[in-house]
Amino acid sequence: MKIKFLPALLVSLATLIGAHGSALAQTELANAMQDGQHVLLMRHADAPGYGDPRGYQLTQCSTQRNLGEAGKRQAQQTGEWLAKQGITQAQVYSSPWCRCVDTATLLNKGSVKKEAALGSFFDDMSQAQRQTDDLAKLIQAERKKYPHAPIIMVTHHVNIQSFAGKVLNSGDMILVKVNSSGQAVSHKLFPSPT
Repeated sequence: MKIKFLPALLVSLATLIGAHGSALAQTELANAMQDGQHVLLMRHADAPGYGDPRGYQLTQCSTQRNLGEAGKRQAQQTGEWLAKQGITQAQVYSSPWCRCVDTATLLNKGSVKKEAALGSFFDDMSQAQRQTDDLAKLIQAERKKYPHAPIIMVTHHVNIQSFAGKVLNSGDMILVKVNSSGQAVSHKLFPSPT
């Protein structure tokens, strides 16, 4: 009799251990994002093309390169993935570009605040140092204001490369540990879950 129940017991035990291990892995990102020393930078989701059309205007999405249908799905699925990691709400910041605002909104983690410090300098690379310094100041201020809240910042590849030294694909994320001045100290890459 007892032997019949052994396989069922082992399956139950393996399921329990697997669920516990999965829960531990899922809380690692959430724990780091609430320790007051990390921010999650995300490159906007897939937006077909390269750069923006000539004469684009930040106040008119129709003049910019925007998310395609795949990018919209990617942003929504990333938001769902973040929820599974334990991040259901966050302080969310975005570059003023529509593809970033739309990505940040579709994550569904809270209201989105547009920040010039997250704006692209792709068209004028001479602005890289100033923009990167402004980003560090923004991170420093917001980490002080929200010491235990997850912070998500949606921006562009040039900004992330300048700040953290990594090139990300569309929709990829990078968890950056920052010092008290908001400057990058170390990082961990999280590829797009889609």
